[in-house]
Amino acid sequence: MYHALTPTPTKATAPLSVTPKNFTAQMALLKNKGFTPITTTSLAEAWRKGDHLPPRPILLTFDDGYEGVHRHALPTLTHHNFPATVFVSTGWLPGEHETGGALDTMLTWDQVRELAAAGLEIGAHSHTHPQLDQLQDTPLTHEITLSRDVIAAETGTRPASFAYPYGYSSRRVRQAVREAGFTQSLAVNNTLAHRSQSPYALTRLTVRHSTDLTEFERLIEGRALATNFARDHVLTRGYAVIRRTRRTLTALTEPTAPRVERNAQKDRTRGSRNT
Repeated sequence: MYHALTPTPTKATAPLSVTPKNFTAQMALLKNKGFTPITTTSLAEAWRKGDHLPPRPILLTFDDGYEGVHRHALPTLTHHNFPATVFVSTGWLPGEHETGGALDTMLTWDQVRELAAAGLEIGAHSHTHPQLDQLQDTPLTHEITLSRDVIAAETGTRPASFAYPYGYSSRRVRQAVREAGFTQSLAVNNTLAHRSQSPYALTRLTVRHSTDLTEFERLIEGRALATNFARDHVLTRGYAVIRRTRRTLTALTEPTAPRVERNAQKDRTRGSRNT
């Protein structure tokens, strides 16, 4: 999983940024070791149908929608004939849908369309990049469906794949993504994805600014993952407890009127079915 590709990241994106030079070396290593990049949709479809995958399949994903994906990643991907999936936070991209909040220079919609034309899959990453598991039902649905609809309007193709901002999700969030029509979604968790995982909780590995070629090789080979990501796993468990507690407290303070309205809607639905 990549984020910003740039030689000059902002302070906010620096820890998860990768230089173009390092990215080029990483892609060359994948090629030399016989890995076959595929899109998120291709992987999920193969696992659902029980189809065979190509030799040494691997997902290359880019979160948020930074401009460096077009400027720096696309030429290298094209050179190796590597597909990838780009997950865009639609409100961060410049244009009529922009909400602000972007951490660095973002893709334009023209660039997104060029990425799609080059064979990259365009997936959704919410609209404003919130912690989805902390949202109430209405804004949660809005974040997911708006990002879906904006991508469909701008590219002419409805996205099938979703990636959770920060990797955070819950059963409620995953259900909302599914109900929005996405057929698969990606988390993080810094473990290898496998067929037994839910298609709405496929895991990924993080490539950072500090990831040198030796460590990158260990990651793609699935070696020493527990050691490399020990701190991340501890923090993830801690954050999960905090988010669940925060969400519970929020739920306890939510007004009851919406629940009454939902019950009324259910009663009206039952009435219509009985008539």
